[in-house]
Amino acid sequence: MIIYGINPVLEAIRAGRVRELRVGERGDARLAELVALARDRGVRARRVPADTLDRDAHHGVHQGVVAEIDAPPNYSIAELVSGAAGPVLLMVLDGIEDPHNLGAILRTADAAGVHGVVRQSRRSAALDGAAAKASAGAVAHVRIAEVVNIARAIEELKEAGVWTVGLAGEARTPYTAIDFSMPTAIVLGAEGPGLRRLVREKCDHLAVIPMQGRVGSLNVSVAAGITLFEAIRQRTSGAT
Repeated sequence: MIIYGINPVLEAIRAGRVRELRVGERGDARLAELVALARDRGVRARRVPADTLDRDAHHGVHQGVVAEIDAPPNYSIAELVSGAAGPVLLMVLDGIEDPHNLGAILRTADAAGVHGVVRQSRRSAALDGAAAKASAGAVAHVRIAEVVNIARAIEELKEAGVWTVGLAGEARTPYTAIDFSMPTAIVLGAEGPGLRRLVREKCDHLAVIPMQGRVGSLNVSVAAGITLFEAIRQRTSGAT
C-alpha cells in the first residue's frame, strides 16, 4: 500500500507499518523530524525527485513524502466486540466509495474512540492514498473488519449482543432518542443512495438527523461525526 502526506506517514511510522520512506530532495523542519523518527525506528528513507513523488502519490498533495506500508490487519467482528472495554461502539460502513469521506469517517472514529469499523471489502474506497491522507493518519490506528456482506455482518453483531442503528433520512426517530449507552453499531449508507434495502431492514433501529434548513441531508462523514459524539455524550454523562 502507498500513503502520502506528513500526518498519515508519521502515524504509520508510529504504528510500525512503514516498509520504506521516499522523501523529496528538499524539505522543511517537519519533514526532517519525520525522517529522523523513521531512522530511529529502523525504517529506510530514500531521497527521490519531486516527479517520482508526484507519480507515486498519483498527483495527490504528498507534502514531500510517500511511504510504502504494510496493509492494515483485518480484524474479525468477534475481535472488535471482545476487544472493547465497556459497551462496544462500532461503525458499519455500507459501501462508502468516496475516499475523502472514508478518511474523514476514520478520523472521526479515532477521535471518538470507537472500538472498530466494519466495512464492505467490495465497492468501497481503498484505505490508502486519498483516504489515508483525509484520515490525517487515523487509518493507521482504527481497527477495521473487512466483510463480504454487510447484512450478514449485522446479523453477526446482533448475535454478539450489539444493537444496530442505521441512519436513514426517512426514519421517524431522531438520533438523540436512541440509547447509545448500550453496545451499539452505527450503520452508515453510501453517498447518495444511503442504506441498501436489506441492510436497512436488518437494523434494529433507524434514526434520522433532523434537518432545519432547505438541504435535505448531510454529508455522510458529517452525519457520522454528529451521531458518534451524541453516543459519546450519552456514555460520558449517563444521559439519553
